[in-house]
Amino acid sequence: MNEHFDIIQTASLTEKASLLSEKLNKYVFRVAPRANKIQIKAAIEKLFNKKVVAVNTANYAGKKKRERRADFGRKPHWKKAIVTLKEGDKIDLV
Repeated sequence: MNEHFDIIQTASLTEKASLLSEKLNKYVFRVAPRANKIQIKAAIEKLFNKKVVAVNTANYAGKKKRERRADFGRKPHWKKAIVTLKEGDKIDLV
């Protein structure tokens, strides 16, 4: 998991994420579940050439999903990272 592209999976483009980016200069990414804050910070700085001030993370359990029979499957667990950039830095995601 040393590659930066392996750590950062997607950018979250929800309504809440766009408000965070506009008002507080924070960006939301879906990251690899085993990545830590130091690896996420290094990946963002390398991929976007921006200075990261702080990284907050949250783990989410995958939801249960019903399969054809009475069995239950599960969606994969995932991790979200909220990255705060230095004042004046912006990332164009769209």
